[in-house]
Amino acid sequence: MNLKRTFGALLTVLGIVGLIYAAVIFVNASGGAKNIKSLIIYGLLGLVFFLSGINLVRTTKDEA
Repeated sequence: MNLKRTFGALLTVLGIVGLIYAAVIFVNASGGAKNIKSLIIYGLLGLVFFLSGINLVRTTKDEA
């Protein structure tokens, strides 16, 4: 397995974890400013990691 594909899979998993954590914060939010900031930060980081990981896996060619 290629190192780039492994790194892409790791980024994808980290992105999924970040998005799930943002969803948990959203469900348990009471409306405080700290909750909204952390929701935005974890959501955006999760989205960036997820999309970059998916893109890295898709664009990396297999070399057999």
